[in-house]
Order: sequence, then C-alpha cells, then structure tokens
Amino acid sequence: MKNENSYIRYPIGFKLVLIISILVILSLGSITILVSYFVSTDVRVTAEDNNRIVNTRSAKAAESEISTIRSNVFLLLDMLNAAGSSGALSRQASAFFFERNQNIGAVIIPGDRNLINNRFFLSNEIDTSLINQFLEMNTEKIRRSEQGETFALNAASTFGLPVLVFMYPWKENGLDQTVAIFLSADNLTETFGTGSVNESFMVNDSGDLLIHPDFELVRSGVNLANHPLITEMRNNNDENRQIIYNDADEKQYFGAYYKLSIGDIGVLTQIEKESALEGVTATTVRNIWLTFAVLFISVLFIWLYSKSISNPLRNLTNASEEIEKGNYDIQLKGKSQDEIGVLTESFVKMSKGLAERERLKDTFGHFVNKDIAEKALKGELTLGGETKHATIFFSDIRSFTSISEKLEPFEVVEFLNDYMTRMVDCVNKTSGVVDKYIGDAIMAIWGAPVSAGSPELDALNCVRAALMMRQALIDFNKGRGGDKKPIIKIGCGINTGPVVAGQIGSSERMEYTCIGDAVNFASRTESLNKPLGTDILITENTYLLVQEHITVEQMPAVTVKGKEKPVKMYAVINMPEATDIPGAGKDGPKTLAQVREMLDIEAPDLGKVNLDAEEKKYKIKAE
Repeated sequence: MKNENSYIRYPIGFKLVLIISILVILSLGSITILVSYFVSTDVRVTAEDNNRIVNTRSAKAAESEISTIRSNVFLLLDMLNAAGSSGALSRQASAFFFERNQNIGAVIIPGDRNLINNRFFLSNEIDTSLINQFLEMNTEKIRRSEQGETFALNAASTFGLPVLVFMYPWKENGLDQTVAIFLSADNLTETFGTGSVNESFMVNDSGDLLIHPDFELVRSGVNLANHPLITEMRNNNDENRQIIYNDADEKQYFGAYYKLSIGDIGVLTQIEKESALEGVTATTVRNIWLTFAVLFISVLFIWLYSKSISNPLRNLTNASEEIEKGNYDIQLKGKSQDEIGVLTESFVKMSKGLAERERLKDTFGHFVNKDIAEKALKGELTLGGETKHATIFFSDIRSFTSISEKLEPFEVVEFLNDYMTRMVDCVNKTSGVVDKYIGDAIMAIWGAPVSAGSPELDALNCVRAALMMRQALIDFNKGRGGDKKPIIKIGCGINTGPVVAGQIGSSERMEYTCIGDAVNFASRTESLNKPLGTDILITENTYLLVQEHITVEQMPAVTVKGKEKPVKMYAVINMPEATDIPGAGKDGPKTLAQVREMLDIEAPDLGKVNLDAEEKKYKIKAE
C-alpha cells in the first residue's frame, strides 16, 4: 500500500512543463502583444488617413460634378433667353444640351419652362408625369428656393431610380424663380468608389440620404440626421474632420466628413475599425497559433527530457517506500553521470547502512526491548536516571520448580520460550516495555522509557495486557496436561508509583531498568495472588487511576513489610468496555468466582491462611 505521505502532488515533469509554458507564453505572448499594438497603431493611423483621403476625393469629385451640371444648366437657360422667340433655335439648343448631358432628365422652371430629356425617360421606362408629382410634393421647397435657398433632394422613392433633384434660385425678367434639375445619381455614385472597403455616402441639409452604395436605403428615403458622424458634422463649423465613433450596435468606426459649398450637402466616409484592422487581427491570430505550436513542441521536448529525471527519482521514491516498509534489499544503479546518478549511488549505500543498523537493532532487540534498543542506537540513553510515574507489572508461574524438575533442560527451555513469547506479545501490543526476565518471572513497565501520554493511560494499558495474558494462558493450556505438558497457572501483580528509570551499570556494561519502592511493592503484590486465590491483583494506587474502566473485587487489606498501614488490594475481573481483548468485554466474567472457575483456581479460606511473615514478607489482616 502506498504511503499517503509519499504522494507526489506536483511531479518534476509537470513543474518543468509549467515553467517552460510560462516562459514561452510570456515571451511569445509579449512579442505578439507588442507587435499587434504597434502594427495596429500604424494601421490605424494609415486607415484614418486613407479614410480622410477617400472622403476628400469623393467630396471634391461630387462637388465638381454638381458644379459642372449647374453651370451647364445655367448656360443652357442663358442661351434660351438669348434665342428669344425663335422656337427652332431653342429646341435645337435643348437637344444639343441633353445629347451632351444624358444623365440629366429634365430642367424645370415651375410655371415657366419644362425642358425634358425624353430619351432619359424612355430608356429608364418611367413616365414624365412623375416630374409634376414630385414637384407637387415639394412645393414648400420650391417656394423657399425662389427666395434664395438651394436644395438637394432625393427623388428615388418617386422615380424608383437613383434620381436627384437640385433646386437653385433663378431670376429671369425680374421674377424670383427656381430651377429644378432632375438627374441620375449614377455618375456621382461612381465617384464615391463603391468598390473600396471605405463606405462613402451623401446627405442633404436635412440628413436625407442622397447617395449610398446600398440603393435600397436611398429608395426607402432613409433619414440619417441622428447618425453620430452627421451629428458631429452639424455641430461643428469646420469644413471637414476625422473622428472615431460608435454606432447603435457599439461597433467602432473611423469616420470623416466634408461639407460641400452647394446646398449644405455633406459627403461622409466611414470604415469599421474591425475591418480596417482585419489584417492585424489575422496576423495576431497566426502569431497566437505559432505560439501554441512552439509551446506544444517545447512541452513535448521538456516532457521527454523530464523522464530522464523523473524516472530515476520515481525509482528512488519507490525504493524509499520499500525501506520504510523494512525492505532494505533494493536493486538500484545510477545510469547517468550527473547529480541523479551520484544520488542513486549514495542512496544504495545508505540502504546498506540502514540494513546493517536494522540487523544490529533486531539482534540487540532480542536481548533488550526494541524501544530501548532504538534509543540506545540513537545514543539517547546514557548513564543516569530520571524520576517517572510508571506502572510496574510482575508475573510468575505457580510451582515452576516442581514443574521444571519433571522436564529435561531442553524441554524447560522450549516450554518457557513458548510461554514467554505469548506473554511478551501482550506487553508489546499495549505499548509496554519488558524490563527483564527473572527465571520464569516477567517484569514489565508502562510509562518508561515511553509513555502513552498520561499515568492513567499507562496504568490502563498495563491492566489490558494482564487481561490479554489471561486469555493467552488459556490458549496456551489448551491440549496440555500431564507431566511433560503440565497446566500452567500464573499470578500478576500491578502497582503504580514514582520510580527511578535509567541506565544502571558501568560504562562498559549497562542495563535500562526501574528501581524504587513502587517496583518492590509490585513484586510483593504479585506474590499475594496465590494465598488470595486470584490471578491479577492491583494495588489501590493503580485502582484509583483505572477504576472507571474495570470491574474488580476488593480483597482484604494486606500489611506488607515496609508499609506501616494496611494497603488495599483489588482482584481484576473484567474490562467491560474492551472490544479487542479475547475473553473480556461484555461477554467476559462478572465476578471473581467466575474468574476462578474459568481458570480452575480454588477459592481460599482467608481465615485459615497461616503464612510465615518473615519468609513471605506479608500477612493478611482479617476484615
């Protein structure tokens, strides 16, 4: 199972790819942005200048065309006035005029003269009656023109063709009149260069559209008085200007206008900024794709290169996990001549050193506790001691001398090894430390040199170990019986108190152990199990720490040698809340009688107990 702590969140390959990606994006991205900015600035200036040039050229061409038409019409009228009553000469002059100016459909002086180019109307398949219809619709404009104003009107909605009408003031024979010139707008439209990306159009003083590349707008009589460019033109007194504006759809445009000297006509030219910068945008897009291409190639290269780093490191990581599991036999070889190769060789040497250290620790641990062995190997144990509050445990096999006399030496050793292995396993599982073996007796400590965190937890772990030993002994005795495999009974004594723990001995040979009155008291407590008919006895010192977690039965107070006052003893029956101790917990014994029955211990008659106090070092005080 993979160690959660060894989970690699950000592999080296990922970091290298990320770094290179950032560098490529920053470098190429910055270049793209700068190039796009400067080029777009240049293109923008060029587009604005070009738009203004197109506008000026279109306006001057339109102004020249309109002025020429006006001059020709006025010349015709002067010739007709000079001809006087000669009708033939007038007709001939009109015919020559319309022959030279085929785009003019009619020249009308309302109420006086009607000069009509029949060829114009026939070729365009329109009726001349539309002239009068248009004039009747614009009588107000005729009146104002007679008073001196000049007008340019859109007649496309009446004729269905791009037809313009120019009304000029005209004085003849002392009369204030107006000349209405009907002409096709095709020639003027051509001067606006409809094939370019710039869009030019012309409006009159009211904002009515006169000329536009889209004839449908002209035919429908669209009014552009609210157009931003026209509004700007009307609000300024200058002749021409270049501006940037947004339309109703928030599209940005470069716009230029030019005011003609005829009838307050305006020629306007615009180009959408996006269209003007289309080339820059296309170049920017290509640069972005180029950036992605370079980024992809760089990422691919770095990813492949990172394998030469990440694979050896991954092997080192796997090897470290094996070492963490206790497997020091790793097969690694540095393939490269760089830092990774040197690191791999050093790692192999380290694993061999750890294997040797673990072998020594394991060998040493067979003779002393593994925790003590670990501290000794780390140099954390020195001569001297410290006071600790610990729980001391003693256990002893009942009638061991008589049992060993019936066995061969090797059988005694074999039997003891099996028994000790089971008992010591219970100590180790509860974080205890086996201090020493005294023949068949075991001395163990909880709270020194390691502690579960508090004297209460240490004492509870010790009682837990004793209950586990009870069940381990039951399992050990299964199938036993007879001289060669006698049934084993043990007694356990537990006491809690201050001890002096540390390395005791000389600088050449030392032993970690605990000494003090609490240790002696635990040993004497263990010896009371036989006369009291119990298997686990704890002193009042221990009971006060664990009383909420165990079931006990108080035994008669005992006067122990060295103690002035009688001390209370408690026989451990069960640990009801335990779920990991076989034979204990909710299904465990409820009384001491059940414990005795389970372990085949005869209940003593405490009143008849007569022990040699000098020899046994204790006496029973009757309650």
